Amino acid sequence: MEIQSAFNSGIQGFQKATEDANKAASDIVSSTVLDQQAATESQQAIQPSTQSNSQQSTEAQPNLTQSIVNLKVAEYQAKGSAEVIKTADEALGTLLDVRV
Repeated sequence: MEIQSAFNSGIQGFQKATEDANKAASDIVSSTVLDQQAATESQQAIQPSTQSNSQQSTEAQPNLTQSIVNLKVAEYQAKGSAEVIKTADEALGTLLDVRV
């Protein structure tokens, strides 16, 4: 494997981990916001027709547990990608030391 392609793989993995972490964080926020809205609505003696709409929006919300797991997976993906970049850097350093 070429060192440049190892760097590229590490960077692409890190970018993917960043995107996944941002998505998971967004899902966590939207899940907690929707939960807070549902709790507020239930405390306000809402009408049955409004309550059915609230239940529909709650069903569409992201799963909080899955979002937290996705965030943790993104963390490990970022750590793995950082290790790939570090290893490619060390390999390049070793090659430069051998040639000098």
